[in-house]
Amino acid sequence: MLYFLIGFMGSGKSYAGRKLAEVLEIPCIDMDKEIEANENSSIQEIFEQHGETYFRKLEKDFLEKLDPKEDLIISTGGGAPCFFDNMEVMNKKGITIYLNRSKEVVMKQLLKGIDKRPLLKGKSQEEIWEYYDHKLQERLPFYNQAQLHAKDLNYIEIGQMMKSGWL
Repeated sequence: MLYFLIGFMGSGKSYAGRKLAEVLEIPCIDMDKEIEANENSSIQEIFEQHGETYFRKLEKDFLEKLDPKEDLIISTGGGAPCFFDNMEVMNKKGITIYLNRSKEVVMKQLLKGIDKRPLLKGKSQEEIWEYYDHKLQERLPFYNQAQLHAKDLNYIEIGQMMKSGWL
């Protein structure tokens, strides 16, 4: 079974994915890291050299190649569900889990890693707060299509749900 972790950048998808992989004893892959390896470039370099449209096509291609029979946790990029028919593809191929963390939790992570996030590059703290509000409203129609909304569940609680067959 494929398990897709979706949510806004900074919501903890990569961390939760690694921890869930330990709990469930199945592999986890980080979509962004896989794309970086395949392109031999960082996400920031891909954005700078080819633009966001090119990057979003790479995400789509990545999702289309996944085998739904494989046991795997996939930590997606924050925008991945919002382009093409990606959310539909993920819902058909596996279980989607929306890490809908509070704004305070997400902002704490975003402000720590501004340099690693091309969409935040050059923005002030105030601009990032505004960006978050605006982008989240754009993305909610996609995120809300997830089969599980994790809210404040931690990876252990999510893992228990997965192990029990609830997911």
